[in-house]
Amino acid sequence: MKFLKRNPILSLVNDFFIDSPLPANITYFWNAGSLLGVVLVLQILTGVTLAMHYTPNTLYAFASVEHIMRDVNYGWLLRYLHANGASFFFIVVYIHIGRGLYFASYRPPRLILWTVGVVIYIVMMATAFLGYVLPWGQMSFWGATVITNLLSAIPWLGQDIVYFLWGGFSVDNATLNRFFSLHYLLPFVLAALVAVHILGLHQYGSTNPLGVRGDYLRFHPYFTSKDLVGFVWLFILLAILVFFMPNYLGHPDNYIPANPLVTPHHIVPEWYFLPFYAILRAIPNKVLGVIAMFSSLLILLTLPWFTRLRLAGNTPLMKSLFWFFVANFFLLMWLGGQPIHSPYIQIGQICTVLYFSYFVIILIMG
Repeated sequence: MKFLKRNPILSLVNDFFIDSPLPANITYFWNAGSLLGVVLVLQILTGVTLAMHYTPNTLYAFASVEHIMRDVNYGWLLRYLHANGASFFFIVVYIHIGRGLYFASYRPPRLILWTVGVVIYIVMMATAFLGYVLPWGQMSFWGATVITNLLSAIPWLGQDIVYFLWGGFSVDNATLNRFFSLHYLLPFVLAALVAVHILGLHQYGSTNPLGVRGDYLRFHPYFTSKDLVGFVWLFILLAILVFFMPNYLGHPDNYIPANPLVTPHHIVPEWYFLPFYAILRAIPNKVLGVIAMFSSLLILLTLPWFTRLRLAGNTPLMKSLFWFFVANFFLLMWLGGQPIHSPYIQIGQICTVLYFSYFVIILIMG
């Protein structure tokens, strides 16, 4: 231990992962941060390996994925770990954000910590969208077409931005190359943002269920043992998904090669985008729908700036409203996968209003 403290590099490891003080009363919900770190490492390792065999060309992309699945040693395992690892990434990040909202972890002095965390979440969504396009199946192609077309709602410059993203006048080979390059790059940007996030956590400390100062314990061994429990459960659940139902969270149309001449009957994104897709579809006007969709993410950034009272988030009323918000979020997720007709549109509009109302109440009461 003395060697760890004397060495200039290892002393940082010691400060952050061994002697770092944490509240004694935090629960297993505080494991989500370390679980996200493990999943990020898993995604980078499997992603770099898959990139060695993937061909970012519209003529060969689908075939190269099948080559990985059928011909590369354990290629099927790498691909299923990567695809389902992305789903687990979002499952854990939603738990992490939910815990932050429930215990009002966005309150000062954790402004930078929360802001960087929201930026990480947005970069995650961009990375996942880019990765979903790479298999070049039907849903990949049409999902890319629909989502990138949303930027055309930007006044004056929108269509030019879309053409720039596409690298032409339609989603084609240049688009796939750009998406592959960005999908490879962004995980390393994520890793850098995570390092900043950890620095912020070390600087301002962690919250706890009571929201007040109490006894503090060293990170190791008191909380590393808790993290190990979380790691075991994570890998058990991921293994069940990978080995027994690897395509459960995917869409069957993505096993059909991309065909620009045949539009799928019902275009849907991955499950973790469905709540925001439902918000987009709930508003008939394209520009207002795009604004609402992006606002549903960016509103998270406003919470530290407009909330000041430390205990407001821990009142029984706010906790009850939080669980109502969670139920509404899952309802939006279900609505995002439904056809675009009555009564789903009307229900989506009500749920969209309720979604934003929760944050308005936080801002007013905070």
